[in-house]
Amino acid sequence: ANVYRRDNDIPYSWGTAVNVQSMAFGNMGDDCGTGVAFTRDPATGAKGLFGEFLTNAQGEDVVAGVRTPMHITEMEQKFPEAFAQFKEVCSILENHYRDMQDMEFTVEHGKLYMLQTRNGKRTAQAALQIACDLVDEGMRTEKEAVAMIDPRNLDTLLHPTFDAAALKAATPIAKALGAAPGAACGKIVFTAEDAEEWAARGEKVVLVRLETSPEDITGMKAAQGILTVRGGMTSHAAVVARGMGVCCVSGCGDIIMDEANKQF
Repeated sequence: ANVYRRDNDIPYSWGTAVNVQSMAFGNMGDDCGTGVAFTRDPATGAKGLFGEFLTNAQGEDVVAGVRTPMHITEMEQKFPEAFAQFKEVCSILENHYRDMQDMEFTVEHGKLYMLQTRNGKRTAQAALQIACDLVDEGMRTEKEAVAMIDPRNLDTLLHPTFDAAALKAATPIAKALGAAPGAACGKIVFTAEDAEEWAARGEKVVLVRLETSPEDITGMKAAQGILTVRGGMTSHAAVVARGMGVCCVSGCGDIIMDEANKQF
């Protein structure tokens, strides 16, 4: 809790709020259920209900992942009246708070109970999309929309990214630490000198090193991305790459480097 407060600039002196409310049971038979939903997609920002639902279950079952939930739209077939009411409540809540809502709810014997709502967490891409849409829909002014976006998240929008579908279809050859955000594609080089030389003639390169040192800085600047076998999130490669805005993957122990023959 303290780490979360520190990361989100919440004072320690504020204490913790506690909601006291009557219990609603979603696990009392097949005419009961529970779910978690967003009024917009938290990954892309697309408008429309996004969430999951379980019949004969409590909220913890959805959150903890002990059962595979259904998509929120399937709730309409199981509980048509509760779903119609739920959609109406979603609209009321989003219009009231003028932001994307993250809601938890329970259906007990066909009756809908709203347990909580809050402004939903979202990716940087979704934050930008939602802010723009809220302006277009007349819910927010341009000034308010700009203030809704955390400047720290904007950094991730400025880096290149892989196409989501292509990334899903690809087979990874190794896993390591995402030390600096972004995506990179290019021919592999093993020295800073080669990176400079190849980049000078128009080649896109990825610099692969056991670990980088200050002497590699010019090659790191010339490369599209950096991959190191050793090192962590605070290694030289990671810190320098983040500062330069270059994609970096560090600590890739899955690959065996042969620097002498320039291969892995």
